[in-house]
Amino acid sequence: MPVEYLSTLTATARTQRANLHLGVALAFVAGALNAGGFLAIGQYTSHMTGVLSSAADDLVLGKVPHAIAGALSLGAFLLGAMTTALMVNFARRSHPDSVVTYTAPLLLEAALLLLFGLVGATLKLHEFVSVSLTAILLCYVMGLQNALVTKISSAEIRTTHVTGLVTDFGIELGRLIYWNRTGQAFAPAVRANRTRMHVHGSLILAFTLGALIGALGFKYAGYVATVPLAIMLVVVSLAPFFRKLPNPREP
Repeated sequence: MPVEYLSTLTATARTQRANLHLGVALAFVAGALNAGGFLAIGQYTSHMTGVLSSAADDLVLGKVPHAIAGALSLGAFLLGAMTTALMVNFARRSHPDSVVTYTAPLLLEAALLLLFGLVGATLKLHEFVSVSLTAILLCYVMGLQNALVTKISSAEIRTTHVTGLVTDFGIELGRLIYWNRTGQAFAPAVRANRTRMHVHGSLILAFTLGALIGALGFKYAGYVATVPLAIMLVVVSLAPFFRKLPNPREP
């Protein structure tokens, strides 16, 4: 049943399959928001490496307002991650056996994406210092999402940036093509971790596909292109509420 499958994606009892499938879905969302958001506001918001580097450059060049804008973007991402930690830890301590521990952050992300899709053009017109409120909103959403998938997978998966994913994938590719010469009994054979390759390759592909779809969506539909992404997150987050409970009378 689709509902049964979807409910496993945010279940408290985690499996590698659930982590991978949720990670793929959220990597797709992150790619779409990052690429589409750039077309909308001219700024990438899913990774903070470039934001920090730009802020440092602007500070050295005397562009203080731009440096402050970078700090605000970083702060929004950080606040998003903090929000997820607060929500998840509160749910775990209040209801340890709850099937909806991870529902609140996903629903919040969906609500913010709906807000972005419906009034993003209006938010773009407003700035704090020199950064668009739309950029701050997207950075917050990315921090929220990255922290969620990090906690839900015990730090095995991250979805908002691919630098680490490409690095790990490259390492495994190097191991895969390594020539283990015979006659070297003193050295262990080099073997690629094909499971890790599958996980990282799937996440990279999902992010790339999401970026393509997001760019096309923003190009032809504008901000409303985020509405389907929000609906997808709502479906995933609410699936546990519609899961068929076992009948205690049945053997």
